[in-house]
Amino acid sequence: MGSLVSTEGDVYSFGILLLEMFTGKRPADDDFDDTMNLNQFVKMALPGRVMEIADHGLITEGEQEKATTSSNTVHQTRRGKMQHQCIVSMFRIGVRCSEDSPSERMKIKDALKELLAIKNILLNDGRQRN
Repeated sequence: MGSLVSTEGDVYSFGILLLEMFTGKRPADDDFDDTMNLNQFVKMALPGRVMEIADHGLITEGEQEKATTSSNTVHQTRRGKMQHQCIVSMFRIGVRCSEDSPSERMKIKDALKELLAIKNILLNDGRQRN
């Protein structure tokens, strides 16, 4: 990163922040070196292994506990799939915002649209459960 302030630099920082929040890792962690950075680490896990790299604090208590009834099992399976989809989407936004090349980074307005869509998915699911 350079020393000039720019929208692209802010987008990069936002992407790194998302990746940090959702992995629980920092760009300067010992896991990363000249050949691997946080962006690449997440890219390698998309989409099938995101739950392996996601901070375990993100997974809701209900998803961590076993279902006790068959209807609860169906709900937890559907909720688990939705949660996985939302986490994958968050990681994709983080990766796209933190690309090395500024021209390849996601526009912040597009990131906002995707974040709002994720929020609506999560809120609608919460309303359906009540």
